[in-house]
Amino acid sequence: MKNWNARKRIIMSEELLPEHRLTRSLSWPHLIALGVGAIVGTGILTLIGVGADKAGPAVILSFVIAGVICACAALAYAEMATMIPASGSAYTYSYVVIGELVAWIVGWSLILEYSLVVSAVAVGWSGYAAPLLQAWLGVPMALMQGPELGGIINLPAIFIIAVVAGLLMVGTKESATLNAALVVVKILALIVFVIVALPYFNAANLEPFSPYGFGKTMDAGGVERGVMAAAAIIFFAFYGFDAIATAAEETKNPNRDLKFGIVGSMIACVVIYMAVAIAAVGAVHYTEFANSPEPLALILRELGQPGAATYLAASAVIALPTVILAFFYGQSRIFFVMARDGLLPRGLATVSGRGTPVRITIFTAVVVGILAGFIPLADLAALANAGTLTAFMAVALCMLIMRRREPDAPRQFRTPLYWLIGPVAIGGCIYLFISLPQKTQLFFLAAHVVGLVIYLLYGSRRTSPAA
Repeated sequence: MKNWNARKRIIMSEELLPEHRLTRSLSWPHLIALGVGAIVGTGILTLIGVGADKAGPAVILSFVIAGVICACAALAYAEMATMIPASGSAYTYSYVVIGELVAWIVGWSLILEYSLVVSAVAVGWSGYAAPLLQAWLGVPMALMQGPELGGIINLPAIFIIAVVAGLLMVGTKESATLNAALVVVKILALIVFVIVALPYFNAANLEPFSPYGFGKTMDAGGVERGVMAAAAIIFFAFYGFDAIATAAEETKNPNRDLKFGIVGSMIACVVIYMAVAIAAVGAVHYTEFANSPEPLALILRELGQPGAATYLAASAVIALPTVILAFFYGQSRIFFVMARDGLLPRGLATVSGRGTPVRITIFTAVVVGILAGFIPLADLAALANAGTLTAFMAVALCMLIMRRREPDAPRQFRTPLYWLIGPVAIGGCIYLFISLPQKTQLFFLAAHVVGLVIYLLYGSRRTSPAA
């Protein structure tokens, strides 16, 4: 552990070996589409049912709390991304500002986060695809649902992961262009949902507004409930902008484009989410769609709008892969940079002739495919949130440290009221982590014990501060 507190020197892409150099092909519209594609997905299309089950109509308040915490973290990300325009996101910022050991912890958290997000979104996609495949092609449900729903293996989830992995190996710009087109499909579907459901708004559906209280409580069945318990899960619905930061080395003008991508995508998604949440909870009593794998489509069917429900489900099937693509992209880049730094085998940090890390992409596809095939959606989302909360706290802390260490350093974006935004992001993330299910907290800690062993036995022996 000779380098445990060593800080990394920022290396420009021109200094890297050709086989470790990513191609700059993305502009700010690509980044905003990448961010919106990552943020708007399973969280609003599927997890609103899980959140309603935990908080009742007060799930609207859960959305507000999670959104505020994520917005604070997004501002910190925007500042750090323009100061350190290198791939790796929170992992790289922690390595440059704090040191190698903290960077490993954050990087390991990001690997957990992105792997679990890809798996969770694939399961969410399957929830919308399975009824359509059964109705249109007669595919048995036992082959399209995981064991938690009485099935054998979630084959649609594994299939969509394989498709997205193949697309990413073709090329970054091609993937980003297709992603932008599919994001439009997804946003239009949510607009249709709001237009159809909002006229059915009934204030009676909001009563009782908060049946399980504010803080996390345990019901008779051992299930955590309350506004904060729901916020800790719904938090999954808001992050995704952090995937933009992993694209720093593939962005044409990172000092300008990164701040537009991070802040712009977050603002757009907060507006969309609040409209959808209010329309959903107001149109149908939450008990009708709680824990449904396709809550928005179910709400439309309950309102006697089967055509709109089919359109929404079909749009989700077409467009949810944008979330898988964005997080899969981010995960492969975190893996890539950690391997390039020597914390993981450097042979994994080799790009193909098209400038994409094929080896890392294939390895990631195998891991997340196994998770998606057999693990329940709610468990995947909770575990992913734990990793994200760690990364968000690290970025906010890095921003505060740099404001004190180098107050006059050039910043293309400056977080307003940083002395308030930073602590709110850190404190909010800590509270959300405490609000996660206990088994999630224990699994997360166990995963980091494994990660620390890997670092001690491998990573700490093969790095150098200027790797």
